[in-house]
Amino acid sequence: MNESFMRGAREGFKLMLPMSIGLVPWALVTGVAMRSIGLSAVEAMGMNLIVYAGTAQLGTLPLIAAGAPLWLIFVTAMVLNLRFIIFSAAIAPAFHGQGWARRIASSYLLVDGIFILCSERLFKSDDPHWRWGFYVVPAMWCWLVWQTGALVGVLGAGAIPKDWSLEFMTTIALMVMLAPMAKERTMLVAAAAGGLGAVALRGLPLRLGLIAGIAVGIAAGFAAEHWNRKRGRS
Repeated sequence: MNESFMRGAREGFKLMLPMSIGLVPWALVTGVAMRSIGLSAVEAMGMNLIVYAGTAQLGTLPLIAAGAPLWLIFVTAMVLNLRFIIFSAAIAPAFHGQGWARRIASSYLLVDGIFILCSERLFKSDDPHWRWGFYVVPAMWCWLVWQTGALVGVLGAGAIPKDWSLEFMTTIALMVMLAPMAKERTMLVAAAAGGLGAVALRGLPLRLGLIAGIAVGIAAGFAAEHWNRKRGRS
């Protein structure tokens, strides 16, 4: 195997290993939640393999349980995953010249932690072999951790004590992964506005308050970015 690929793989894996531990409670909660709304083990793992997006899965499960229309479930999942359009556009130049198979695989394996830790470093080398190893190995590791954790949650849904407070652990894991993204003022404004909007609008039917909160956060982020650029030109 290409030595440059192996070097990138080792660097990416070492970088991602500590953060990947936070995926375990999140995956467990997702597995338990999928079973709790009535999905069979096969259906739950099928969803986990196809969707592979914890936020979208947890966000759409209440709608599925409530018998919401399919279009609303689809729109909710799309809105919750809008950030991946930005993530993909940001790292796309690093995969210039790669075949379609690798591009499709990299899009499927893209998760928040990979983008947060690997996106900037991908461009520190012009070697495509190093870049591919640096990205795909930690991404596959995260995929394996997620699928394993979810499988444990799916199969052990009835055995995991409710007083373990896995939901709280998931919140902590999300905060750890998202904190590095909040270094810029624009991201802080978007996060604060989105969070406050979701809380203020939580009473909307069919959990539409979450979608509304996301829309508020996106609008606030764009407004803050526009204001920063305008101030920079003045």
